[in-house]
Amino acid sequence: MRLRPDGKRAVHNAGDHVASWVRSYVNLANLPADSAGVREAKGQWMLIIGFLLPYGCFVAALYFAYGEALVGSIALGVTVISMLINTLLFALVHRNVIVAYFIAAISVLAGTTLASFSLGSFYNASGSILIDMFLVVLSGRYASYALALYSLIIAALLTLQPFPRASTNLPPEVISGLWVANITIGVAMVLLCYRFAVRQRNRSHSLLRAEQEKSDGLLLNILPQNIAALLKAKPNYIADRFENVTILFADLVDFTQISAAMEPGELVALLNEVFSDFDELADRYGLEKIKTIGDCYMVAAGVPRPTQAHAVIMMRMALEMQAVYASRSYLGRKLSFRIGINSGPVVAGVIGRKKFSYDLWGDTVNVASRMESQGCADAIQITRATYDLVKDHFTCEARGSVTIKGKGEMDVWHIVSDRSEPQQRDVQGRHLPCGH
Repeated sequence: MRLRPDGKRAVHNAGDHVASWVRSYVNLANLPADSAGVREAKGQWMLIIGFLLPYGCFVAALYFAYGEALVGSIALGVTVISMLINTLLFALVHRNVIVAYFIAAISVLAGTTLASFSLGSFYNASGSILIDMFLVVLSGRYASYALALYSLIIAALLTLQPFPRASTNLPPEVISGLWVANITIGVAMVLLCYRFAVRQRNRSHSLLRAEQEKSDGLLLNILPQNIAALLKAKPNYIADRFENVTILFADLVDFTQISAAMEPGELVALLNEVFSDFDELADRYGLEKIKTIGDCYMVAAGVPRPTQAHAVIMMRMALEMQAVYASRSYLGRKLSFRIGINSGPVVAGVIGRKKFSYDLWGDTVNVASRMESQGCADAIQITRATYDLVKDHFTCEARGSVTIKGKGEMDVWHIVSDRSEPQQRDVQGRHLPCGH
């Protein structure tokens, strides 16, 4: 008893002291390098030892009391020595606990077998070997060997009895009482070990599920969901042709000058901010971000999920991209982008064995890239293929023709506004002229 500062008497909680003592005892064999699973396995074995030690001493004392000095000495010696050896063994092992379990359990099995032989029969020993039923459960991947050994010893004890003598000094009621105790303890230990095995299995499954979810999450950050599922099911190259796709490239204007004036960390932070905004728009419109190449952002509509409105959806995405970067500053800077768009067929797929990426190939992609590179700051430049798909939905301005490598002269248009929003002249309240 002791006094608290407020004058009230504080009563020591006996349960807390017992729990603290048990924790200290269980942690005796733990090493700093032990994982959580190993610590739990060792803790369970220490609890088993903590129970078998006093029980073995009690049985030894009982044998001594009835004049069975040899058997009492065997029981006491095996109990004390094997438990000390096993505790030391567990204190030295920090990885392969199953092997240590197996060795420890075999030593207990040897002791009970010797005691049974000394008492003359399986019955006279009160089935003390039944306590070792937990041996099979704890042996893990060695369980088949442990079961074979355990079964063989029991069969030998039953077959070869009586041993050197047919009777003992123990009265029948003591033998019967020990039978009940040994069976009860054996079953209790099996249940305890089974519970531990189930917990270990559930923990392993939980960790496996967590790692699988993490892996799937990382894969979905790289690949579209249906492509990721297909890649896991069939880990070969994946290729599909899509006839109706719209591709957008957006490139940061004056990136060279901006990057020269910024620290590397600041530059990465700036690109992360603006491309994160674009990612949110792509998710909202159900589009597929393909990749970023330096300061260039590539996104596609109609792949890998085909849609007839691919061009219209992409135009709205492009207009909102303009509105987003025009309405805010990134690390104190106002940014401008050139946006180029083209529509047509593409080949899409995943190739390679490392660093998977979902990519698009074809003339449609190349022309979309040219629309961006030969476009104007703060303008959305489109080809005739795209114009024919969106002219009824958007106000477009003809910009003449541009020379595209490998294609020659191509007519181009700038998107001015969405006709579904008549109040919008253009998203920035202006339209900058641009020569070619």
